[in-house]
Amino acid sequence: MRVFLSSIMNDPGLLFRQDLKECLEVLQKGGLILYPTDTIWGIGCDATNITAVKNIFELKRRSDTKSLIVLVAEEKDIFKYVDHPDLKIFEHLKTIVKPTTVIYDRAMNLAKNVISADGSIAIRIVKEEFCKQLIQQFGKPIVSTSANISGEESPNNFSEISPQIKSGVDYVVYHNREDSSPRQPSAIVRLNKDGIVQIIRN
Repeated sequence: MRVFLSSIMNDPGLLFRQDLKECLEVLQKGGLILYPTDTIWGIGCDATNITAVKNIFELKRRSDTKSLIVLVAEEKDIFKYVDHPDLKIFEHLKTIVKPTTVIYDRAMNLAKNVISADGSIAIRIVKEEFCKQLIQQFGKPIVSTSANISGEESPNNFSEISPQIKSGVDYVVYHNREDSSPRQPSAIVRLNKDGIVQIIRN
């Protein structure tokens, strides 16, 4: 593997495709990946796999009562995992640039431990190319939670991720490791009962 990697490190396109291939194999087996998202680096897994989600909670030492974010590739995917979402939210998303996670009521077809106790789910439609292609090829939503132990600061870039997190996943993506620019978590919003957007995190 080392010889192979050394031969493709100078070919971004080939490395990108190899990362996708490795991630898909891990996700299909219920494993964990460490990958760049449209915001900060995240720990990911199959959002429909209860055991995989449980392993993320254990790696982060995070209470399983706390919710996780799920990524999808297209607006239409929301309808597969949310029962009758309010269409007003899609109009709001068209007006903003910052990556934004939406909390939807009535989650369905996802691992029960990724869904909040009130039946809601936090979902973000990603535009970042690596995430988008990965989710499209996988055919399922992927969990995305910050790459840190619960209670510690979220890493701004790959170099700030702890060795414990890096060694606790089954595959670490090479794509974007060299990007040292500081990144921020997504905004989080929710529609209230009156159809008004409530900002939970800017």
